Amino acid sequence: MTDTAMAATALGKRFGRRGGWALRDCTFRVPTGRVCAVVGPNGAGKSTLLSLAAGLLAPTEGGVTVLGTDPASARARVGYVAQDKPLYPQLTVAETLLVGADLNPGRWDAETAEGIVAAGDLDPKKKIRALSGGQRTRVALALALAKQPELLLLDEPMADLDPLARHELMGTLMAQAAQYGTTIVMSSHVVAELEDSCDHLLLVGGGRVRLAGEIDDLLAAHARVSATAPVDDSPAQAPELAPHTVVESRVTGRQLTALVRPAGPLADGWRTSTPSLEELVLAYLRNPHATLLAPAEPEEAVV
Repeated sequence: MTDTAMAATALGKRFGRRGGWALRDCTFRVPTGRVCAVVGPNGAGKSTLLSLAAGLLAPTEGGVTVLGTDPASARARVGYVAQDKPLYPQLTVAETLLVGADLNPGRWDAETAEGIVAAGDLDPKKKIRALSGGQRTRVALALALAKQPELLLLDEPMADLDPLARHELMGTLMAQAAQYGTTIVMSSHVVAELEDSCDHLLLVGGGRVRLAGEIDDLLAAHARVSATAPVDDSPAQAPELAPHTVVESRVTGRQLTALVRPAGPLADGWRTSTPSLEELVLAYLRNPHATLLAPAEPEEAVV
């Protein structure tokens, strides 16, 4: 057993000899038992990162480990739902679940699979090609969860679902994590929706991991501060913030606001509060040159 579900050291992926880097110099560690949000804009490298962890892509440089070993060796213990949810269109829903059972002997939980499908009022005799995008998502999640994985990798799993279905299936995922200790690593654009469900963060921007760690620790390390701005002053000219690491600052009218990593007590006159996860993420994405927190050293990350 390992206490690390997923780790990388200097991980990079380049497509083609002359292609650009989808990921570069990524170092992080996700402990077991976490529900980890992988967030970032389109093209940031989120899907590439999950494909590397699933063993569908090979790194160009560096290394990634899954459940203490290489992704290929861990494949039987990992569930993966790709963004396009590839399923056999000619099969029915029931036939698709039978294929899942055949491919995962000894690990298959038919009751879980059938329950997820039934909750969506899906006709077991209906062919996959006749399903809506949200219905295909439900079938794909049923396959992944019924496998009883130790690590579940989900690439934008809720994008095709309506709000009610998202809430229901998120509850199913959280129940899986609580009951079986499943580690869930899930990419999403809807940051606010993840704040109450996830306890770990990988923020990906420009092909690099820009923040990684426990969400509570990351939020506690930052402060949202505000004060009345002097006339003709600008965020860069606020001397009281000089000892601290300023991630983002701006002046709106007579109000100066900033997101900072305090190096100590703030000067009198600054109003402070804890940022939300969405505020933290957006500040780092809007400011790609902001000084990053030093990542924790990953374990067992090079193979």
